[in-house]
Amino acid sequence: MRHRVKAGTLGRSASHRTAMYRNLVTSLLEHERVRTTDAKAKGVRSLAEKMITLGKRGDLHARRRALRVIRRREVAAKVFDDLAERYRDRAGGYTRIVKLGIRPGDAAAMSIIELVESGEPAGRTAKAAEKTGKQAAKDKKDSAKTTKKTAKKKTAKKKVAKKAKKKVAKKAKKKAKKKVAKKAKKKAAKKKVAKKAKKKAKKKVAKKKTAKKKTAKKKAKKRKR
Repeated sequence: MRHRVKAGTLGRSASHRTAMYRNLVTSLLEHERVRTTDAKAKGVRSLAEKMITLGKRGDLHARRRALRVIRRREVAAKVFDDLAERYRDRAGGYTRIVKLGIRPGDAAAMSIIELVESGEPAGRTAKAAEKTGKQAAKDKKDSAKTTKKTAKKKTAKKKVAKKAKKKVAKKAKKKAKKKVAKKAKKKAAKKKVAKKAKKKAKKKVAKKKTAKKKTAKKKAKKRKR
């Protein structure tokens, strides 16, 4: 039973899920920004923040624990050198998630997970926010286009299905009519055969009767003589 289990399985096995999270964490800590689905971003956030807290601790045991998750030693060195110094005075909340909208195609909720850059000027963060907003607007437009296309495809498929059903119904009606006509022809042929047989039987009976009458007349004539 899954009592008190917060994290979702994301439709993957445990080993597949941990490998995916390790890859995402390493790429996030290396590039400081990753575009992924909303569920994956929420799952990665806690791991990434734990890695940064281990970097702030800075001892050998913390480094070994970080290398159990981070795949590349260069990224681990960046965490323990650069990111640890950057977030030295910050008590937590090293990442932010910016929602982008729906991905065209499978309608998955997309978002950007990025590191909070404390030493960055305000203008740069505003530009980044503008970029993410533009990206979200683009994604919304794309999703609207894809929904329209899918709706058109569905209507076209329905029309084709209706036409196919009509054709099938027409063929079935034609077949039924042909079957009925064949049965009627067979019945008529049987009736004709029966009538001919009756006529033949009547003719035979009549011939027998006339033959009997002739023989009777001949016998009567002989007796008279």
